[in-house]
Amino acid sequence: MSTVTQPAVVTTIADLRARLEGRTVALTPTMGALHAGHLALVDEAVRRAETVVVSIFVNPLQFGPEEDLDRYPRDLAGDLAALEGRGVDCVFAPSAAEMYPDGRPQVTVRAGSVGETLEGRSRPGHFDGMLTVVAKLLGIARPAFAMFGQKDAQQLHLVQRMVADLDVATTIVPVETVREADGLALSSRNRYLSPEERAAAPALHRALEAAASAGDRGIDAALAAAQSVLMGEELIEVDYLKVVEPRTFLPVPDDYRGPARALIAAQVGPARLIDNDALYLN
Repeated sequence: MSTVTQPAVVTTIADLRARLEGRTVALTPTMGALHAGHLALVDEAVRRAETVVVSIFVNPLQFGPEEDLDRYPRDLAGDLAALEGRGVDCVFAPSAAEMYPDGRPQVTVRAGSVGETLEGRSRPGHFDGMLTVVAKLLGIARPAFAMFGQKDAQQLHLVQRMVADLDVATTIVPVETVREADGLALSSRNRYLSPEERAAAPALHRALEAAASAGDRGIDAALAAAQSVLMGEELIEVDYLKVVEPRTFLPVPDDYRGPARALIAAQVGPARLIDNDALYLN
């Protein structure tokens, strides 16, 4: 009888590089607390390459001083159990000291002007920290492919921009958002929600669907349709609701016609939730 084993755990950069030498690698970067959305990334990675690495690292550089770094969920044993039998070669789970041996690095990646909008406006420095650790992971693992979820659309855009601008030899593979049956996008932060907050949270996706349905009447109608869904949702405090042009990730002008993406971020109880959806403006 064959037994299904968990992936090996590698904690040092040197050991990971030695393990991956000469292999075609697909990397799935995560901060752990794995759910079905992460597993969709892993399954796509398995389809892409012979060797699959899942990184699990809660990156301190992308958390602000008032954010949830200390309480961000960490469950390496549970993550390994979730990856069991999925074709993952190893999990790279370094410490902060391994990734940043001299403390905060002096040389970092800057996200540019797009990184200062939307999530970047509400979370200053977040995308600089995210791109810095992604650049390190790509340099360490040297993957042919790296998987990123569409749910974090601004993050995906900035990673793609970094790889293009810096000529990094990794193909970034977007993976569609995985949702609960009621439309709520899967997120590690969903576990923070009370039953009442969890019942309210799907309104974020319903608002995006309303915007997409009204897109044939222009941006003002799309935004108004989304806002009408959110009216009266007392447990949802919207931070932003914006429509951007996918190629530049800048807000579309009033006369814009063509493909676009609606993005929303809101505080729902203790959890900051984000979501997005494609729409077409006429």
